[in-house]
Amino acid sequence: MSTLEGLHVIGEANFSDHGANRLGASALMQGLADGYFVLPYTIGNYLAKAELKKIDADTPECKATVKEVEDKINKLINVNGTKTPSYFHRKLGKLMWDKVGMARNEAGLKHALEEIPKIREEFWKDVKISGTGAEYNISLEKASRVADFLEFAEIMAYDALDRDESAGAHFREEHQTPDGEAKRNDDDYRYVAAWEYKGVGQRPELHKEQLEFENVKLAVRSYK
Repeated sequence: MSTLEGLHVIGEANFSDHGANRLGASALMQGLADGYFVLPYTIGNYLAKAELKKIDADTPECKATVKEVEDKINKLINVNGTKTPSYFHRKLGKLMWDKVGMARNEAGLKHALEEIPKIREEFWKDVKISGTGAEYNISLEKASRVADFLEFAEIMAYDALDRDESAGAHFREEHQTPDGEAKRNDDDYRYVAAWEYKGVGQRPELHKEQLEFENVKLAVRSYK
């Protein structure tokens, strides 16, 4: 459990003490092990012992959240455009795959940051939702997820552009050794980063926490 009561951290994020010779599948195996075997017992044990206080639905915070969700649902349904949520999902996915993938460069990332707002604008003008919001609606659910993906994709592109180095398998093509290995810049990028979302059309704010290594020496990861 994290420092926030009831919020548990799983997968590679839970500790991630990897050496320089870490294999690429380690993160995947941590996610699988935690997801399949650890998490069900962790959550079950927590819920069995935790004191779950009753939440008052009349609080201002609860009412504001419900209204925000209802407004989003109504907005999506009322667009009544011509293209399915899957159309925009594929369009955004291809852009991210081509320009913000494991190998990327400055020109491609800047192109992505120009294109994502255009896809978002088209989405909110021309997405079509079948059915209503009064029942379980797969089309509406996917459209809501795609709307979130558009915001998250933009922050991912900002982050990839800001980190002007190659780190592990996250490869900036401008920064590589003569034999094609990732070339890190530990002097300028030895920090943990968190981006604060500022709203649609606003540049997110970068928060940094510098990392100091006292007992572990930084080493280059090599997949050779």
